[in-house]
Amino acid sequence: MAGKDLDGSKKLIASLCKIKGLGYGITNAIVNHLRLDSKTRLGTLSDQQISEISKTITDLNKLGFPNWMLNRRKDIETGSNFHLTGADLIFTDQNDFNRERFVGSWKGIRKSLGLKVRGQCTRTSGRKHRTVGVRKADLKPKPGTAKK
Repeated sequence: MAGKDLDGSKKLIASLCKIKGLGYGITNAIVNHLRLDSKTRLGTLSDQQISEISKTITDLNKLGFPNWMLNRRKDIETGSNFHLTGADLIFTDQNDFNRERFVGSWKGIRKSLGLKVRGQCTRTSGRKHRTVGVRKADLKPKPGTAKK
């Protein structure tokens, strides 16, 4: 479903949340829209029910879901609202990043340097595995000096 193999032994909402672009809220709305029981296991659903779920995932904006639930509102190129999942979401995010970097915006520069974008403090967090302070080589005792 949506280019992802899902575990049939998990409950419906938990297994649908494994699809990139679907969180708990939108998944719960899909299950309620289709009038399915959220406690059933994904593997116990019929083929017709699974096809209804996948059709609903692809057409979220056409089925009357509110715009605030969609993950792509007021798209820069088209100006429309829609919901992306899977590889489409990854591709669109990468294009957004490349456009920001090409324009030379603050957001694009910060993202390309691997720094925080939204005004967070960076003095102690967001170091991305960079060590700050004393190195382990400096902590080793020098030859001839033993601890007593």
